Order: sequence, then structure tokens, then C-alpha cells
Amino acid sequence: MKEYERKGLLERVEREGATIGASIPAEITVQGKDIDLREFVFEIKRRETIPPGEREKVERAKTNLRRERLQRKQRLEEDDISREAGERLVESIIGIDRALNALESLGPTNLEAEERANDAADKKRWMSFLQKALGNRDASKRSRL
Repeated sequence: MKEYERKGLLERVEREGATIGASIPAEITVQGKDIDLREFVFEIKRRETIPPGEREKVERAKTNLRRERLQRKQRLEEDDISREAGERLVESIIGIDRALNALESLGPTNLEAEERANDAADKKRWMSFLQKALGNRDASKRSRL
């Protein structure tokens, strides 16, 4: 493969939105182990919440996918491979990215709890600002004496 072809393939991997329209590979070999990646991702995404035991499995899968992605990208950057092999690597990397995006978007989305936490943080910042602005930072300590 010529150097400009390699650069073009690497740019495709890093391109913003490269995963748009890409599909998750049905099966992939990660760390020497065959995984039904598409089935795994869809099974996890079907659930409303992920039990704690499954969460560890998902985190481990994400770590392994990131490692595999890095190794494949390094092969693309450094190995003496054909253009066709490079294309296959790019497609597999983009597929891994697509799976990672799907797995990263998982998690409990309790909007009410997030809103309460944001409100509490806003109130705390506001009170801190008022105390500083009014010079009453130590007022609570003085009133106790």
C-alpha cells in the first residue's frame, strides 16, 4: 500500500461521523476470542436497565473493544499490508467504533434525579457566590461562638 493510501484510510477511521450508517459486525475476534458482537450489543440495548453483574461484563467488553481497536489501528499505521487488507481493517475499526458508541450510550437515565442533582448544585454555587459577594463567608462560624 502506498503511503498516501494509508493516510486516506487512517483519516477515514478518525473522521467525525465515520460510524454514521455503519453496521456493527455480526462476529469479531477480540483478544483471540470470537464474539457475536452485534447480538451482544442488541441484547444489552434491549434492556431498560443493566443489572450490576451485567454492567461489569459490559465494561470489560468496552475495554477489550478499545484495546482491539487500538491494535487494529496500529496494524493499519505500521504493517506492510495491501490496500484491500487496509480497507477491511478500516471497516472493522469503524464497526468497533459503532459498537462502542452503542455501549457508551447505555446507562440509567433518570431525568428527575439528574434534574434534582443539577438544582442542588446550582443552589450550592449560588449560596457560595452570595457568601463571597456579601463577605459573610465566616458568618456561620462567628454565630456559633
